[in-house]
Amino acid sequence: MPSTLDPMLREFREEAGITKRALQRVPADKLGWKPHPKSMSLGQLSMHIATIPSRLSQLAQLDGFDVTQASFDPPHPKNMEEVLAAHEQSVLDAEKCLQGMTEQQAQANWRLMKKDKEIFTKPRISILRSILLNHWYHHRGQLSVYLRLLDVPVPVIYGRSADESPFD
Repeated sequence: MPSTLDPMLREFREEAGITKRALQRVPADKLGWKPHPKSMSLGQLSMHIATIPSRLSQLAQLDGFDVTQASFDPPHPKNMEEVLAAHEQSVLDAEKCLQGMTEQQAQANWRLMKKDKEIFTKPRISILRSILLNHWYHHRGQLSVYLRLLDVPVPVIYGRSADESPFD
C-alpha cells in the first residue's frame, strides 16, 4: 500500500536536482558577499540550503525540538566544493530518513518547544512539508535573488528564468 510519504519522496528527489543546479551557479569568489548587512552571506545561505534536508530530517525523527537549542547562524564554507559535498550528503541523509519512516511515524505528533512552553504540535508529515520542503524552497528563492543581484544567470527552477528556458 502506498505511503503518504511516497509523493513527498518523489518531490524531494526532483527538488534536490533543482537545488543542486542553483548551488552550482554560486560564484566561489563571492561567498562573503551580502546584499544587506542583516542578510546571510552568499556562502552562509548556500551552506544553509545545502544542509537543510539532513538537519531537518534528523529533527523530524525526534519527538520534538526545543528552539533554545538551535543555532541560527549558518557556518561560512571554505569553498564551493564544501557546499556541494554537503548538499550531496544532505540529500542522501534525507532520502534515508524518508524511505525508512513508517506511516505510523509520519502521522505521529511532533512538538516544537521553547523550554517548557509548547509552541505547536503537528503530525510529523506536516513538519516534513513545512520545515524540510517549504523552508528549503524559501531559501532557494533567496539564493535566486542573490544570483540575480550578482548578475549570475539564474537557472531554470520552475519553467523559464530570464536567463534560461527548458523549452529551447
